[in-house]
Formats: sequence, structure tokens, C-alpha cells
Amino acid sequence: MTGDGKTRLREKGLGDAGYDYSWQTDPELAALDAISPPSLSYPEYLARYAVELRYPSAQRQRFAIETLDGQHIGNCTCYAIDHKRGKAEIGIMIGNRDYWDKGYGADAINKLLEYIFGQTRLNRLYLKTLVANTRAQKCFAKCGFTPFGHLKRDGHNFMLMELQRRQWQQLAGEGD
Repeated sequence: MTGDGKTRLREKGLGDAGYDYSWQTDPELAALDAISPPSLSYPEYLARYAVELRYPSAQRQRFAIETLDGQHIGNCTCYAIDHKRGKAEIGIMIGNRDYWDKGYGADAINKLLEYIFGQTRLNRLYLKTLVANTRAQKCFAKCGFTPFGHLKRDGHNFMLMELQRRQWQQLAGEGD
């Protein structure tokens, strides 16, 4: 997926595994996702990664986020896809800290929204982010997401946010 802005999204490939492993095993990044870093060795991780690429789930679509000059800086995912109910959850991680707080996350989310609302019949996207992660909340709000609740899970407090297709169309100027 190309276009103007700062980023482009592309399908994941085996060449992404090294960055993904380093980001997923980074304790600070894992804490932002309220998960524990995987305990797999890199060869074990790579084997699982290859299987996931070869046999993708119909309920998940993963993308690499790269800069316009081709630098892989993070990932975004549309998962828990429920075509019958027209909804899915999204997530994003800018793993390369050099690109934090510079608009790359919001640009990637907007690219993901353009893809989902332009190429699928999904009508509602939702996400959860740690209550303490105000940077993520500001980014999601900038992209049109609004809070709709809170969730406590495994000792973590999350803010739930959502965006409906019609809201996105109004923000994009397509609802006129």
C-alpha cells in the first residue's frame, strides 16, 4: 500500500523476522503491550514465524510498516476479524524508537484505516491500550478513535477505543 505521507504498509515477509524478534523480546516494548517477551530462541521463533506466514489465519492480517525509503520500523495488525458482525481489533507497534513521536504511528494507522474501510466490509474497528500509555491514546484520538470503556485484565488497566466506518468517512470528508 503506497501513498503520500511518511509510511507505507506491506505484507509481512520472512526477512522481517529479525526486527520482529528484537522488538518482541524488548522488555520496554513488551510492557507497552502488557505482554511478557517470548522465551523462544531466535531459531524457534523463526520456525514459528515461517509457519504463520505460510498458513495465515483468516481472522488476522499483518502488515510491516516502513518508511517511504524502505526502512522497516514497526508492524500493525488487524485481528479478531469478524466479517459476520463487521468488526475487528487493530494494533500497532513502532519498534524503532528513532521514529517515535514524529507522526509515523498516526500515518501508519491512517494507512491501515484507508485499507480496511476501503477494501473490506468491516464497519467497526476497536483497540485496547494501557491507561498509562497516553502517547498511544493521543495518537489513536488523532486518527479518529474515541474511548468507549475500560478493561481490567491480568493486573493491567486498559482504555478501549473504537472507530466506526461512518465516523471515519466524515473525518475523511467522504460522508458529505
